[in-house]
Amino acid sequence: MRLTSFRTRILLLGILFASIIVAAVLITTYLVVADGMDDVAATETSRLAARAASEVRHAVTTSIMDARRSGLTGTQAIAAAEVAFANSIPERFGVAQGFLEGSFAFWDPALEEPQYVSAENSVVDDDAGRQRAVANAESVEAHLGGRPLVLNLFFAPDLGSYVVHVPFQRPNGHTWVLDVVYWPVRETEAIERIRPPMLALSALAILLTAFILRLTAKWLLRLVDELRIAADSIDAGLLDVRLPEASGNEIGDLARSLNALIERLRRRSDMQTRFVADASHELATPVAGIRGYIGILRSWGADDPEVRTEALDAIDRESRRMVRLTRQLLGLIRSEHELEYHSVRHDVNAVCREVVAGAESRHAEKDILFTGPPDTALTLLADPERVEEVITILVDNAAKYTQPGGSVTVSTIGRKGDVVITVSDTGPGISAEELPFIFERFYRSDRSRSAGSGGFGLGLAIAKQIVDSSGGLIDVASTPGEGTTFTVCLPKGRG
Repeated sequence: MRLTSFRTRILLLGILFASIIVAAVLITTYLVVADGMDDVAATETSRLAARAASEVRHAVTTSIMDARRSGLTGTQAIAAAEVAFANSIPERFGVAQGFLEGSFAFWDPALEEPQYVSAENSVVDDDAGRQRAVANAESVEAHLGGRPLVLNLFFAPDLGSYVVHVPFQRPNGHTWVLDVVYWPVRETEAIERIRPPMLALSALAILLTAFILRLTAKWLLRLVDELRIAADSIDAGLLDVRLPEASGNEIGDLARSLNALIERLRRRSDMQTRFVADASHELATPVAGIRGYIGILRSWGADDPEVRTEALDAIDRESRRMVRLTRQLLGLIRSEHELEYHSVRHDVNAVCREVVAGAESRHAEKDILFTGPPDTALTLLADPERVEEVITILVDNAAKYTQPGGSVTVSTIGRKGDVVITVSDTGPGISAEELPFIFERFYRSDRSRSAGSGGFGLGLAIAKQIVDSSGGLIDVASTPGEGTTFTVCLPKGRG
């Protein structure tokens, strides 16, 4: 078990917090119980002190009355009462009288030793308490010895002793002090009985907490292990891993998000692989043609003017094809990065008319009817170069697939917050099966390939990238045999 792992850290922190909580509950509960036992002992001591004081007063009164009934008076009566009182103390405060819970000591404040003790543990060292009782002529309570209640949880309980100093007058009028000493044996036994179960329950609670935390950490961190496996697989180029999507909790939501990310990475990887393959194929075709004609020239074409001319024309044609392909590849790479827009207010209709005029010159041999928007102005706040690039791609694409004698129409309309540009043609159209793929790189339908259009399948991908980056939308609708319409929607207020 590594100390640096999250599982170990969570387990150790959980045990630490569980120990703190359990210890707090344990100590609080124990203090409540021990404090209750302390109150019980104090109450019992007060009860014994009240009973003992009553017995002492009764003994003094009885001895004086007995001396008087004997006919004694003066000092003789006092002396007789003193003797009777001294003789009654062992009888009244002995074990037979029921004072089993406490012990007693009679003190003459003028002497250092008690005059009578009921047991060896009756003598307590509290001269100051006895002096206060005599001086104030009232009982003084004291708690002597023992250790703090918290320590009693971890050591053998020791509550000390509870003492009440009761001042009283003997028959001769001298003030003595009765020490009522209570040793809380029963209370100490009660605390001792509850201590082991509380410690055992506390240890059990900590162990159960650690076990539950271990299971919880194992469940929570299982996704981390799966993420690590997924990351290792992605690093190794394997993008077919999937995380289990548990429903109804945050872990499931995270797994779904990560699965979506892995899926996007897989699609991007597939697109990059296909892009490299398609680009290599498209570049290999004109290179192969050029090398073939160069071989012809080296072999025997240099002596034949017609062959030389044909070879040079073919090399020029293929080289221009490579230039166009390279330009479109650079445009596609540039469009993948964040484009810089220099938005200015311009007339989008004027831009469309310029694009239409250029297309008429480039495709004059096809006798296509090009129609642009009217001369009225339609203001758009955008980058005119980007808008022109998109419209040029769409118009050239429409002219490329339109048969001689057909038509290409560019129209615009201003709506609330948007400018909509449509490019329509009367070409062969696109089947419903092919429509979802026409904006992918290097995608060309079989119809377009057979038509020998010479395109590379990059123009529409570039147009879509520019429109998406500008915050607009591009869409296509087509009916096979009737034509195709591209619709571009741009926000008026961009920039």
